[in-house]
Amino acid sequence: MKFTTLNNGVQMPLLGFGVYQMRDLKECQEAVLGALQTGYRLIDTAAAYENETAVGAAIQQSGIARDKLFITTKLWVQDAGYEKARSAFLRALDRLKLDYLDLYLIHQPYSDVHGAWRAMEELYDEGLIRAIGVSNFAPDRLTDLATFNRITPAVNQIEMHPFLQQGQNVAFMQSMNVQAQSWASFAEGKNNLFSNPLLVSIAQLYNKSVAQVVLRWLIQRNVIVIPKSVNLPRIRENFNVFDFSISDVDMEKISQLETGETLFTAHTDPERIKTVGTKIFNT
Repeated sequence: MKFTTLNNGVQMPLLGFGVYQMRDLKECQEAVLGALQTGYRLIDTAAAYENETAVGAAIQQSGIARDKLFITTKLWVQDAGYEKARSAFLRALDRLKLDYLDLYLIHQPYSDVHGAWRAMEELYDEGLIRAIGVSNFAPDRLTDLATFNRITPAVNQIEMHPFLQQGQNVAFMQSMNVQAQSWASFAEGKNNLFSNPLLVSIAQLYNKSVAQVVLRWLIQRNVIVIPKSVNLPRIRENFNVFDFSISDVDMEKISQLETGETLFTAHTDPERIKTVGTKIFNT
């Protein structure tokens, strides 16, 4: 396993396992256990995924020493704010059956993120979180949070795949000493990613799968990846990305797949913000 060093000195694996959309808790627990047995040590979940209990059960079942693991979960919008964020964190810790978290992220850049961040800073000071960060923060929102608070986010987890490569955003984060992390590294198969002629040809060149090429491409950009699968052979395949390197020429070829457009959600879209707010106030 290869690691990157966060801005507070904490070592974080460059490859992890994600559990987004794993609503079947038994299936989720089995997948996480399989990932841990394969060698993954970074597990990424969120309160909004509603599977933290399954992740916690798999961790317990694995028998792996806690200090060998790196566990991430996230704060949902409805719990933004100082008091609510602190309570939400403690609930997440209980669901995961852990004494501390390695990384806690603000999941969406909406509502009282400054209040939530102050609570997270305190939890960090208390030793309950080893690092704190954000997800889906555009450069202006990331700058705002870092400028008006004591601790700069350690990580920003954003949509990133061959069709949305986030080159300028990653460079900006690097200038702020914020680690970039990718979600939807495979674009959830959109734009026929797995049959893309260029990616297929590069995969054949290295005797690897398209998925392995995409993960390796991101890792070589020093971007943390968290591929998700409930299929054990695929879980193992995605882990096997450290025995080859993509040449500069092929890295450049992949860069030509950039479209500059999200395939999912534009978090800066005012209508999306209104929709999220309406849902929160009506629940």
